[in-house]
Amino acid sequence: MTDVYVVGTDMIKFGRFPDRTVGSLGGEAALLALDDAGLTIKDMQALYCGNNILANRMVGQQVLREIGQTGIPVVNCANACATGATAFREGWMAIKAGMYDLVLCVGVEQMGKGLLGSAEVEDGLSPEGVLGSITTPSVFAHVGMEHSRKYGTTFEQFAKVSVKNHHHSTLNPKAMYRIETPLEQVMAAEMISYPNTKLMCSVNVDGAAAAVLASESAAKRLGLMSRAVRVRASALVSDPFSERNLTTPDFNAATRLAAAEAFRQAGLGAEDLDLVELHDCFATAEIVHYENLGLCADGEAGRLIDSGETELGGRIPVNVSGGLLSKGHPLGATGIANIYELSTHLRGEAGARQVEGARIGLSHVVGLGTACAVHVLEKV
Repeated sequence: MTDVYVVGTDMIKFGRFPDRTVGSLGGEAALLALDDAGLTIKDMQALYCGNNILANRMVGQQVLREIGQTGIPVVNCANACATGATAFREGWMAIKAGMYDLVLCVGVEQMGKGLLGSAEVEDGLSPEGVLGSITTPSVFAHVGMEHSRKYGTTFEQFAKVSVKNHHHSTLNPKAMYRIETPLEQVMAAEMISYPNTKLMCSVNVDGAAAAVLASESAAKRLGLMSRAVRVRASALVSDPFSERNLTTPDFNAATRLAAAEAFRQAGLGAEDLDLVELHDCFATAEIVHYENLGLCADGEAGRLIDSGETELGGRIPVNVSGGLLSKGHPLGATGIANIYELSTHLRGEAGARQVEGARIGLSHVVGLGTACAVHVLEKV
């Protein structure tokens, strides 16, 4: 089977665009990625589009109406926060299987403002309202408190995640919020669901990102290998079965399963990574994912954030983009935006936030439900 390469990728600056359509946002990101590759929509053999909120609106076709309808097949994906990563993986698999040589993957979402969560329950008693357990702030409050119970992780350690990621965002011109938030400010902000204050919650924004994938033969034929980034692994999983109370789900299992599969495919381990873009939907999530992805041993995540090793310039920089906490989290776009960030570093084109000498990067997204995607990218 052929290797698959990212030969073009880009994203729009995340923000709020109430006067635009989801198709126009996705179309803008698609054109940016195509321009980055030096190709056009006429070169693409298929489109894979991720959008979660308008899953039944055929958003991929709306994107093509903006940039050119060439008759290619369109696949629309919805997979919670892993939506964009799922679209990317579908494109990767199609090339890996020999179906196509060039495909376009787009992730796009218009989020609006307000709370996410509170899933509908068709039958029986919903735990929401009885335990207050299904909204996302409640889920990730539980995640944090369980980590504190087991390992003594402190409120201050959780808050340091936001300090770090907000600082990183000041170096990223495509982040929604580019502001420093000192530790005292993060800890004193409005409490949403302990231990996450308002400044420890991800930002609901509109956004779009895109990537052009190519087979090795196409990348060489088109002279695109000099800036190509190899997709060394692509893993997508759902929750394995466990006997547990579903009102307090095991948030760690899917990520550990996906990471193990990605490392198996890549023939690498966490010790080989140079940077990571992980799913920091809340500050507590980043802490537990340090351990889930093998960046440190179980119980050592608090020490890891204290050490500064996950900061730019540290041993394993995490969320140098600013992460979901300040770059923003448009569900359908996040997975491909992570791919863009990694690719930019592996190409040596990240400017002030460049991770020097980066050769291997890992992206991670996980959606409650659960869908978890992990990709490993490699500098050619």
